[in-house]
Amino acid sequence: MADASAFPADIRHDWSVAEAEALFVQPFNDLVFRAQSVHRAHFPANQVQLSTLLSIKTGGCPEDCAYCPQAARYDTGVDAQKLMAVEAVVAEARRAKEAGASRYCMGAAWREPKDRDLEAICDMVQGVKALGLETCMTLGMLTGAQAQRLKEAGLDYYNHNIDTSPEHYGQIITTRTYQDRLDTLAHVRDAGMKVCCGGIVGMGESVRDRAGMLVTLANLPEHPESVPINMLVQVHGTPLDGTRKLDPLDFVRTIAVARIMMPKSMVRLSAGREEMSDELQALCFLAGANSIFAGPKLLTTPNPGRDHDSLLFQRLGIKPMPLETHAHG
Repeated sequence: MADASAFPADIRHDWSVAEAEALFVQPFNDLVFRAQSVHRAHFPANQVQLSTLLSIKTGGCPEDCAYCPQAARYDTGVDAQKLMAVEAVVAEARRAKEAGASRYCMGAAWREPKDRDLEAICDMVQGVKALGLETCMTLGMLTGAQAQRLKEAGLDYYNHNIDTSPEHYGQIITTRTYQDRLDTLAHVRDAGMKVCCGGIVGMGESVRDRAGMLVTLANLPEHPESVPINMLVQVHGTPLDGTRKLDPLDFVRTIAVARIMMPKSMVRLSAGREEMSDELQALCFLAGANSIFAGPKLLTTPNPGRDHDSLLFQRLGIKPMPLETHAHG
């Protein structure tokens, strides 16, 4: 009989793609058992951290990310809007906290923020922090000076996903390089903020690409404290609309391998939950996911309602993670 303690949960930064690929092709039950064992070595077994995501500046983005309804070049029915007022953002954050969120994430559809926008952004960070919430921003690429300014305003996390493997990246985005993304992550780390960085699966990538994406994350000098794993939400008008759907069990495998390779990171079951069955989400929690986005929307795509999430948590015996027990992420 397999012994849970037989699985080392060491923090490593020297993974090879072949090693990660070997995890992906393990028998499903073995992989999930190992992931759950690693998870229990570092986190409470039945707690999930709740984050809420608000689009503070929607649409009109000059990038060409093939999955994104906010790219100005695609006709997806998303209208470009200006940056929200600080007071409106803080009011939304207050509602999110009342509904149980412990982290508040704010996203702007920019290639990179302009310095003139940072004053309002910093005011938002301070307003949300004053409510007792963790703060996270995703604003595109950052310079070192911009990262420093956000840190001084009190920003806890910066989200900047690598999206996929270095090899598959050019099929998805041509308007910025993989290195651009890694440079922004380095600026965030150097400024002393926590990193939220993951990717998207179901974009026509291979198992090797999924392994390569997780190797890139796990071999960073420090593991991201938060690793969102997104299932592609296909949006009419984007180039990836009509892509063959990923086998749901391959999605669970991605969660499990992320948990094994980054034992102390929050692994977030992120975009795509609206299309997932309760049973699939339950398997993701079993495979080591311990964070979700709660609330009606993820930027511009739908998300399950809070009542549905509460009911699912009740059925699974899962409780929202209190802020003070966020072990690492």
